[in-house]
Amino acid sequence: MLVVGPTGAVRSLNAGARLLLPTARPGAALADTAPAWLAAAHRSAVQPVPSPGPGAPPAPVHGLLGERTVAAHPTPERDGSVVWWLVDETDQRLARTALSTERERTAFLVEASNLLLSSLNVQRCTEATARLAAGHLADAAVLVAPAGARRLPVTTCVRGGDPSGARLAVDPATVPGLPEALQGFPPVPSRWIDPAALPGWAVPDGFGPVGSVVVTPLPGHGVPAGALILLRRSGQAAFSDGEEVFARLFAARAGAALSAARLYAEQSSITDILMRELLPPALHRVNGVELAAAYTPARAGERVGGDFYDVHPADDAGRDSLVVLGDVCGKGLEAAVLTGKIRNTLHALLPLADDHARVLRLLNGTLLSSHHTRFASLVLASVRRSGANVELRLTSAGHPAPLVVRRDGTVESAPTGGTIIGVLPDIRSTTARVVLRPGESCLLFTDGITEARGGPLGDGMFGEERLARALAGCQGMPMEALVEHVLLRASSWLGGGPHDDQALVAIGAPLRPAPGTAALREERHGA
Repeated sequence: MLVVGPTGAVRSLNAGARLLLPTARPGAALADTAPAWLAAAHRSAVQPVPSPGPGAPPAPVHGLLGERTVAAHPTPERDGSVVWWLVDETDQRLARTALSTERERTAFLVEASNLLLSSLNVQRCTEATARLAAGHLADAAVLVAPAGARRLPVTTCVRGGDPSGARLAVDPATVPGLPEALQGFPPVPSRWIDPAALPGWAVPDGFGPVGSVVVTPLPGHGVPAGALILLRRSGQAAFSDGEEVFARLFAARAGAALSAARLYAEQSSITDILMRELLPPALHRVNGVELAAAYTPARAGERVGGDFYDVHPADDAGRDSLVVLGDVCGKGLEAAVLTGKIRNTLHALLPLADDHARVLRLLNGTLLSSHHTRFASLVLASVRRSGANVELRLTSAGHPAPLVVRRDGTVESAPTGGTIIGVLPDIRSTTARVVLRPGESCLLFTDGITEARGGPLGDGMFGEERLARALAGCQGMPMEALVEHVLLRASSWLGGGPHDDQALVAIGAPLRPAPGTAALREERHGA
């Protein structure tokens, strides 16, 4: 408490005021013993000013007394003197500053997490980590990823600039604490790192002298995702303990995002490799027989599913070409796995392909002995060019019978049928022989076409009769055009609604004369 007269002379003060104003004493001028902000506030307090309202106390003023933050509350007296109550608000100011800092850091961590987790691309996630660290934590950031082969992937970013990456043939041991950070061990305190000992590769070009360094690991999902080097220029305050802790909090989020991105990239690479083996082949002409096919998965974004087809060209031993079209129970990747197993088994059974019944029995035994509970239907077509005609042997195993388009536009159903594969130990099948003359074709299809629901009421099946009417008059049509025609009619019937996997294979006898031996050899090689 400090009492100051109307002339600005100190009248009295208590022990607390003496601690804050050590030179103040009774009779001394306030302007000589107190900061200018307090003397100015006293001059304003003794001047007559309009009252802000009945009973409203004068507003306090705030300022510094040494290193302390003080709020001075005036109480005017009747004789013109003013009693100043000096309240130390240093702790409140520090608490408010700390709270504001924590709010800013929390907001930054939320923003950083959203930005880092918004992309599963490793390069974009790496660049975002370096840019955020340089912009909010230091003057520059160097992100070191786990070593790839003999080179160290390094991404550098200076505040206000764009990240740049390179693979460097450098030794991480030249940076103190970096080998341990790359292995996920706790970081080395920044005060233990001599900035002058940093190698040139760890400092951005043109950065200047380094004043302080922080090296912190980027923890991932069970495996370290790398390490982060934070740099401050010489002349700036060194990293405090609180800033190092905050850097580790950011690094934990960045490491989790980088680890997730790398895991996704690895899984995507594995999936692409497996998908290439599961994708159906492209067809055009095999051994003088015109072929076309199409496959549409049930789920958007998927490339494989439960429907499949394969074509195995004839060999020099006289075996016919084998066309396979099948449908595995279910959709998606699980069905695709069984699809791949069936295709591999059929490929192994190619030496027996002329005996359809035997191939189906062996395939059925393979599926029954596996852990899969799914079953499959399929149709085998042995194809042979005979002069201008194409001879077919068709065998269905629980699959819709193929449809044959004759030269007069009529559509016939091939007389074949049989038991589905993978359910019963004993199966039966009937093989039909069909001859295609020039301009005639045979369509193999899955129930994704005939069971497509749509139409005027949205719940009617496309059906085999409607498919046969769609094929009527398609004689002489190229096989690719025939397949596109059927898909267009089925899609129009669906009207954009959901559907099962759909697969089609069209086999046709070309209208032109049979090619010579050299052309046949070229077509076989292309297939």
